[in-house]
Amino acid sequence: MWVFRSAHQHKLLLVCYRKLHTLVSVSRVGSQVASYHITATLLSPQDRGVKPAERRHLRGSNTSKVHNEPPAAEGRQGRGGWRSAQSKSLKDETGLFRTQNQGRKEEPKVSSELRKLSLEDFPPDKEKQVRQKPTVDAKAESFEMVFGIAPCLLALTQGRRKASKLFVKRDGGSQRTSVLKVCEEAHRRGVQISQVSKKDLDKMSSGGVHQGVCLRASPLSFLSEIAALSRGKGTPLWLVLDRIQDPMNLGAMLRSAYFLGVDGVISSLRHSCPLTPVVSKASSGVMEVMGVYGCDDLEDLLQVKVAQGWQVVGTVGLEAGQHQTRVTRCSDFEMTCPTLLLMGGEGSGLSQELLSLCQTLLTVPAGRELSPGVESLNVSVAAGVLLHSLLHSRRSA
Repeated sequence: MWVFRSAHQHKLLLVCYRKLHTLVSVSRVGSQVASYHITATLLSPQDRGVKPAERRHLRGSNTSKVHNEPPAAEGRQGRGGWRSAQSKSLKDETGLFRTQNQGRKEEPKVSSELRKLSLEDFPPDKEKQVRQKPTVDAKAESFEMVFGIAPCLLALTQGRRKASKLFVKRDGGSQRTSVLKVCEEAHRRGVQISQVSKKDLDKMSSGGVHQGVCLRASPLSFLSEIAALSRGKGTPLWLVLDRIQDPMNLGAMLRSAYFLGVDGVISSLRHSCPLTPVVSKASSGVMEVMGVYGCDDLEDLLQVKVAQGWQVVGTVGLEAGQHQTRVTRCSDFEMTCPTLLLMGGEGSGLSQELLSLCQTLLTVPAGRELSPGVESLNVSVAAGVLLHSLLHSRRSA
């Protein structure tokens, strides 16, 4: 009787083992998660604490022993009780795993690099505020930052730009009279004013000398209608720039032209510096007042103006080589008719095509014997000297 009962129990255990082995195999094909939890449930309490590396060495002996011998507490429950306990354990653990996965799915799938960049650029306390105003940031892309007292003040008063917001330095910078004047003008025109740190202003101006104020406003572009280039009254003088690429030079030339009384400025559009906030700052805000015309083809423009009775005057250095046109010192030249003064780029000067259209070439004489490598002036300085000389001769005439 005892032998029959032992054989019967052994047979039942063998059947249970085969069914569980089949269940584990199916679970591995359909879901690795179910396989893992069934195997974990079958492990004895001693093996559950074993590390994965050590468990691989024990697979040949301990695992088979565990599969053949169920735990004593569960074995006393009988076949039905043992299966129900296994099913309950499997359901509990699988449900917990699904709940964890559902919680993870709610997290945004963002790369670590992008998440790091977001945290560096936007502090946690400001992250919600930035997300709530995407339209403002998108709208700000069509604006640029004008910086400096004079550029910001003239940008507000002239009305050529559409001002959006004025940023003023926090920590006492707004108490200066010049800054208060800019703030009053912005308030008068309904422009929002915001106090920020010096570090923020440095970023807005890209390291430029902002003097405690930055203005977010629409950009300026070259004027296209050169019909204003007419004889008019008196003897007009226009400054024509070809391939000026340094924004500091362009700003300084605009400032000199405006201060000395030049009637207008024309710039080539190809290979030339655009009208940027750096140019406005270098011009001390003159770019906000004086319109600069852009031209695609300077050669065609010069030919038309020569036919209308204008005089085209080019500029060269003392050691510029031989030219078909006679080179004259600027102090010896008299301007008696409408004149276009041509200034070339920083590197190569005027092109041969433009030089061939010049009726006169002017140069600034040196006041001493020059060392090699210092044969010329900076283009913006030379422009100031030449403009002053021509305008002085016009008044004398």
